Parts: sequence; C-alpha cells; structure tokens
Amino acid sequence: MTRTIDNAQATKTPENTLRIASVPASHVYVRHLRALDGGDAVVRLPDPPPADGRTVPGGWWPPLMLDPAWIRDNHTRFDVFHLHFGFDTVSPAILTDISEELRRNDKPFVYTVHDLRNPHQPDPAGHREQLDVLLEAADELITLTPGAAAEIAHRWGRRCHVLGHPHVVERALVAAPRVDTGPFTVGVHVKSLRANMDPFPVLDVLADTVAPLPGTVLRIDLHDELFEEGNHWYDPETGRRLLEYRHRPGIEVHVHPYFTDAQLWQYLSSLSVSVLPYRFGTHSGWLEACYDLGTAVIAPSCGYYGEQKPCEIFEFDEDQFDPDSLARAVRACRASVAPRARWSARARERADLAAAHRAIYTKALSR
Repeated sequence: MTRTIDNAQATKTPENTLRIASVPASHVYVRHLRALDGGDAVVRLPDPPPADGRTVPGGWWPPLMLDPAWIRDNHTRFDVFHLHFGFDTVSPAILTDISEELRRNDKPFVYTVHDLRNPHQPDPAGHREQLDVLLEAADELITLTPGAAAEIAHRWGRRCHVLGHPHVVERALVAAPRVDTGPFTVGVHVKSLRANMDPFPVLDVLADTVAPLPGTVLRIDLHDELFEEGNHWYDPETGRRLLEYRHRPGIEVHVHPYFTDAQLWQYLSSLSVSVLPYRFGTHSGWLEACYDLGTAVIAPSCGYYGEQKPCEIFEFDEDQFDPDSLARAVRACRASVAPRARWSARARERADLAAAHRAIYTKALSR
C-alpha cells in the first residue's frame, strides 16, 4: 500500500536542482555521494518508511520506492530513478513493471551494479535473472571497479561508468590518528553466517598461522542471533563449533548483538587486520571502512575486492582454497604498515563522485 503524494506537496527546489529517487537513500554509500558543501545541487528523496517501521543496516526494508504503484503516484517528485540495493526479493516481473512505469512517465533509470553475485543467496540463478532485467532496462549503468565493468560488458554487452566507493566512516574518525597499543590482532567477523561465508577452513589456517607468532591474537566475532531460537539466523550447532576455537591458545571468541556504527568503528580500529571469509561476492563496504580506519584487509580472490583498495589477496572461492596464500597474507600484513585513507583524498574523491553522478543524471535526462 503506497501513500499518494499530492502534486502540490512535491518538494520545491531551485531550478537547477536534480531530484533523485535513490533506492535506498539512507544507505551510507548513497549518503556519501552528495557533495560535502551541497554544491552538486542534487537532492535525494528520503526513504518512505514501511508501515511496520522495519529497517535493516543501511535503510528501510523493504524499500517502498521499488513498486510500480509508488512510481505512478510519486513520479512528479523526482527527475531520475537510481537503484542501488534492496531488490533481493523483488521478482524479475516486478522489476520489469518498474522499468516500464518509469518509461511511461519519461523518467530515466540509473542502476549502480554493486553485486554481480548476491552475497546473501547461495544459488546465483535468481540474482542473475534480476540482473538480466535491470541491465537491459537501465539508461545509465555505474559500477565500482574496472573488473566488474569488464564482466558486465562481456556478459551483457553494456558499458558502465566506473566510479569508486566513497568513504564509509565519517571525517572525524578518518582524520583521527590511529593508536595501536595491544597485540597484533587478526579479526574474522562471521556476523550471522550469511550465504557467502565459509569461515571454518579460514579459521583453521589462521589459528595455525597465528599460534607461533609472538604478540599475535586471532579474534573471532559472531552475532548472538545464531543462538536465538526462532530467529531467521538460528544455527546453534555452527555457533557451538565457532565457540570451540576459544579453547585454543591465542584465540578470542566474542558473541554479541549487531554493533552500532560507533561500536563497529571501534571494533575495526582494534584490529590490525580483518580477514573476509567469502567464497563469493563482488564489492565490499566493510573493506572501505577498514581503509578509512587504517586496518589492513585480507580479501578473497573471488569478486573484485582487490581492485577497490590496497589489500592482501588469498585464493578462496567456491571451487578452490589455497591455505598457503592465506598464511602468506597474514605474515605480509604483520611485516608492513596498513594502507589508510587521508581525509583530504577522501574529500576530493567525494567531490569527484558527486560531480560524476550529476553528470550521469544530466546525460540520462538529455535522452
């Protein structure tokens, strides 16, 4: 059920301002596409909250803009429709209806391809069908890395603008000096064990690698909902297997609810290196946050993590795992200083991203 916005209620903006229906607007990636001084003259409609007020990290859920009826009732409020995330459960048929409703109302459709493989879905078929619709329907396409753009060109014959990921952490923490006072800490956060995670082979190698290294700790984190009966993520057996690691020397296991943003930045700052135990995926905001805070990252060879920001890579995907490459990556991180963002560079990057997005929106509108 969508709420119709009367045309007279549509937000009044200066003549050169572009109004964007971003899905979702509240995600940190989307929020940080806006120029810090607002000089890009781009405004993004706020996410319409669902009746139950349900949210997920990064926005309202489900995004109510992803509805042909919402577009039909609200098309006078925006100039361009820009999709990022939130269509996991939207059928290809509905995505087709959305694109057709946009065309009927002469509204350009921009799609940023964050995920070529959905990290929450073990079977890639459904996401592939969604991409078939979106990549054909979009007037302009954006992705984050050259590798992803090359894959899109090969598989769908579409050209993408390649625009990097903006900063995730806010200015004060990016600019703050990093203080390392504890042991060299290798962290693996398995969260609630989403579909692309396979932590046990990674943890076994890390445990053996860390054990002989003086002043080195392996920290494992997991969400408490793994032990909450009735929870979607309830998996006490896997949780117990993870807890067993705490009996090995040099290993800490922490069970807790979802971190708040402040807690997450504190956690990442406490790590010397964060290891991503992903068998499949494409890009990572977690990696960007680590770069903002000066925490090294060891990322898998799947996807295009290595093209986002400097990081160590180990061989890990759905078909292979090279334990030696992971052990080498740990030793490499221990022997070097982690790359870290400078706020001045992040600020310039954000200004460039804001200008590039405005140019893409203008190009889409000129067609």
